[in-house]
Amino acid sequence: MKIAFFDTKKYDKKYFDKYNSTHIIKYFEMKLNIDSVTLAKGYDAVCVFVNDEITKEVLEKLKEFNINIVALRCAGFNNVNLKIAKALDIKIVRVPAYSPYAVAEHTIALILTLNRKIHKSYLRTREANFTLSGLTGFDLNGKTAGIIGTGKIALIVIKILKGFGMKVLAYDPYPNQEKSKELDFEYTTLNNLYKNSNIISLHCPLTKDTKYIINKNSIDKMKDGVMIVNTGRGALINTQDLINGLKSQKIGYAALDVYEEEGDYFFEDYSDTIISDDILARLLSFNNVLVTSHQAFLTEEALSNIAETTLKNFFEFENDLSLTNEVIL
Repeated sequence: MKIAFFDTKKYDKKYFDKYNSTHIIKYFEMKLNIDSVTLAKGYDAVCVFVNDEITKEVLEKLKEFNINIVALRCAGFNNVNLKIAKALDIKIVRVPAYSPYAVAEHTIALILTLNRKIHKSYLRTREANFTLSGLTGFDLNGKTAGIIGTGKIALIVIKILKGFGMKVLAYDPYPNQEKSKELDFEYTTLNNLYKNSNIISLHCPLTKDTKYIINKNSIDKMKDGVMIVNTGRGALINTQDLINGLKSQKIGYAALDVYEEEGDYFFEDYSDTIISDDILARLLSFNNVLVTSHQAFLTEEALSNIAETTLKNFFEFENDLSLTNEVIL
């Protein structure tokens, strides 16, 4: 198969070249959208990532080019118009679980770094400033963590937090009672979770029901000084409401690996320009906000799994096999 590979980064090429032995892959740095879709002409398939735009217009063009498969090298698929893909009989495949440990461990790293001000201390000591003013954190032991969504990643996060001696409350419309008993955490309502959690971490998919699950109304129900952590999807949080909560000091800390309008910025270098997104710029101005650039997945193990699973998806399609990782509407 000839594959048009969009939004390519150096690590993509490294790992796909390592595991690919049968396909012809053309790597494009630009994202797939209506302006770049013509680059896919002459190929048999496309491979995309989280910020590519698989819209109705893009899908119609792909069908015109006789491309009948789009492979997401990620778990999420909210950037794909699934209804149109189904109508055009274009198969959508993904990588449902590349490394839950990678994202879970990054979640814990964000919590610890933000709480104990490791990032601030690092910058200070680089300039021979060894003062402790403003670096006070709090013990995790004995505190309560609220986990929204209890999939594979969340269960690893819960296991680690229990190791710190934390109480864990969880919310999921499909509770896993067996894991609740095994890991000693409690399912509860969202309102109770908001009311009683010192730290709230988001691990649910982005759907019409979960979009802006963190908003003014939910923030008002939270403890004063709450820490909010998001390594899921950016639009789980209404960012303007988050900013207002930070300004009023209702929210004491925010750790974000994702941002709802990240497509124009994340994965790119804008260090020599001015950020025109006023909301993102405001977020970055808070000294109690820690932002990383959608890197929670970025481990050697995860990148290997992404490449192997995506290539397996193409193999199954090419050989008319059942598509193990097809996204079904």
